[in-house]
Amino acid sequence: MVRPHRVAVLIRHGVLPMELGLVHQLFGTARTPDGQALYEVLTCAPEPGPIRTDADFPVHAAHGLETVRVADTVIVPASHELDEVLQPGSVEGELADVLREVVTGSRASRTSRTARIASICTGAYVLASAGLLDGRRATTHWLSADHFARTFPYVTVDPDALYIDEGQVLTSAGEAAGIDLCLHLIRKDHGAAIATDVARRTVVPPHREGGQGQYIQRPVPEPELSSTATSRTWALDRLSEPLTLAQLAAQDGMSVRTYSRRFREETGLTPVRWLTARRLDRARALLEETDHTIDRIAAECGFGTGASMRQHFQAGVGVSPGAYRATFRGVRGGGGAAD
Repeated sequence: MVRPHRVAVLIRHGVLPMELGLVHQLFGTARTPDGQALYEVLTCAPEPGPIRTDADFPVHAAHGLETVRVADTVIVPASHELDEVLQPGSVEGELADVLREVVTGSRASRTSRTARIASICTGAYVLASAGLLDGRRATTHWLSADHFARTFPYVTVDPDALYIDEGQVLTSAGEAAGIDLCLHLIRKDHGAAIATDVARRTVVPPHREGGQGQYIQRPVPEPELSSTATSRTWALDRLSEPLTLAQLAAQDGMSVRTYSRRFREETGLTPVRWLTARRLDRARALLEETDHTIDRIAAECGFGTGASMRQHFQAGVGVSPGAYRATFRGVRGGGGAAD
């Protein structure tokens, strides 16, 4: 029996209970087809014991920083009580040392093995204060993004992203974006099928469209304006076809210009980017679940040719289709056609 992947949730006074709970819920739900838990989730704090929340009840952290030292993944939720007062170097001492050790792999108990660290919402202030985000892209809640960028000028802030994966260091936006981040990590570790199963059991979407831009406060749109939901549903049933913008707009009875504007307002993406993302979702599932050739998957997903799919896959996922299949089919002990 393989030891479950250990996730340490590092909380501080003022923690948001929702952010703590969602990590336990999502990772705790991830299981193999025979019911084996894939993750062990442990709550820890710089000093174990009762921790204030931003609600009217405390939580108890049974573990200290020694748990962070032996974790495979460390997740830092927000503290509205502490985060925005942090400056570069504010996180210091043992806590800063432990956070840096997660990334550098200098932890004595793990020899040179590194882990990954992620933040939810303004938990990014902790990572940035410890110097872990210097020279990296990062995100945080859109309400804090400007302040965060001024406070940490060596961090490239993307205020629109729901989450950003920089390899060993990941950041996410508000509470709900923490769900997106956790599902992304589960998908990276064990593939789309298990991540989708976790999402289904938790009754959340396995992948949200767009970025934070769609949630930033704006004037309420006129109620008579139509939605683009009909065309999106229509397109999902026809991903193998060469869909055009005019066809999509026609499904919702709009001009191309109006449709493009409304689509971006609703999803945070252009129709072309949204369609490419959905085709990539379908391609990943087929790479994991079938032995189809790359050319066949490309045709079924609407990329046309294997060469076109390889180009889009590398740009959107970061690896080739063959490398992706080898990773996730390898987890399941499967084979698969060569890239």
